[in-house]
Amino acid sequence: MADGFERNVHCLLGLPFDAVDMAGAVFRIRGAVTRRQSCFLSTPNLNFLVACLTDEAFRDSVIESDLSIADGTPIVWVARLLRVPIRERVAGSGVFEELRRGNRGQISVFFFGGMEGVAAAACKGLNSDPSGLVCVGYENPGFGSVEEMSSDETIARINASAADFVVVSLGARKGQAWISRNRTRLSATVISHLGAVMNFVAGTVSRAPLWVQRSGLEWLWRIMEEPTLWRRYFADGLAFLWLLVTRVAPYSWIILCQRRSRTELEAAEVGLLDHDAEVVIRLRGAWVLENLRPLRECFARPILAGKDVRLEMEHVTYVDSAFIGLLMLLYGDRTRHGRRFSIGNPTKRIRRIFRYACAEFLLDAR
Repeated sequence: MADGFERNVHCLLGLPFDAVDMAGAVFRIRGAVTRRQSCFLSTPNLNFLVACLTDEAFRDSVIESDLSIADGTPIVWVARLLRVPIRERVAGSGVFEELRRGNRGQISVFFFGGMEGVAAAACKGLNSDPSGLVCVGYENPGFGSVEEMSSDETIARINASAADFVVVSLGARKGQAWISRNRTRLSATVISHLGAVMNFVAGTVSRAPLWVQRSGLEWLWRIMEEPTLWRRYFADGLAFLWLLVTRVAPYSWIILCQRRSRTELEAAEVGLLDHDAEVVIRLRGAWVLENLRPLRECFARPILAGKDVRLEMEHVTYVDSAFIGLLMLLYGDRTRHGRRFSIGNPTKRIRRIFRYACAEFLLDAR
């Protein structure tokens, strides 16, 4: 996790997002394959944001991922309003297409999921033209539970393909749950739920033209291709408007009005107390992207391994999206290892910031 805490991650509406562009995301994935370093790629869009507000397991699956990209134009809009350095939409399907432009057969792919016949068609379609990706296997597990799709036999078949990249298509919630359950059992380096990708490669659904994608109207194109999606998009749109009014607008006002002095930033301190089963981290001052280095180093220290972590924040005066994003990484690390994470004594101002960032769950974690 030492490398993980170096990620430039920001909290947006309760989820972590890596501040990377398309080239940066593709570079990380190719690097992970080359180094044989595990990479769980999550692609949160507006539907993810809305669903994760009420689904703790779904939310935690994104927090525990190794790379989280902004797969939705509304997310980029919110980032601009909140002065978060996420400049462009990085769609999962776009990442997949960029990987196809690499050297021939550089990365091997296994398709898991999809409707009957779609995975087979996607495999055939991917291999029909030489590219940077080559399909080495596929499987349609049907409509069973996550547990039923996670048998030893299923995992063995995927591993036997020696795929570098497992592309999952089970529906966002089930797909993320399946990955969280099986990521340590899979030998593949990269794994991600990319439901639309399988349909695009198979040719069952056409992706929007580039100008439509750039205009932020791909959702309308998707409705034309798959009319049943309108209900989900309508519900997500209403929820997004509510979030804009109740969370984004007041958070933007706080950011606009907050004037952090150089003294506050220079006064930022981190202290560490090591107990038998718990490490207490005491923070002081204002914490923002530019002065997070001591905190990153603290979180990466081996002394934290295998212990509960408690942050004391009664003397913290201000935090930004990068600070909350970094706490999400620590929360995810503790959760994955079955250890406790908690925050003690935050001020009313800090509580307000966490609330507007949809990150109250970090304050309530025990």
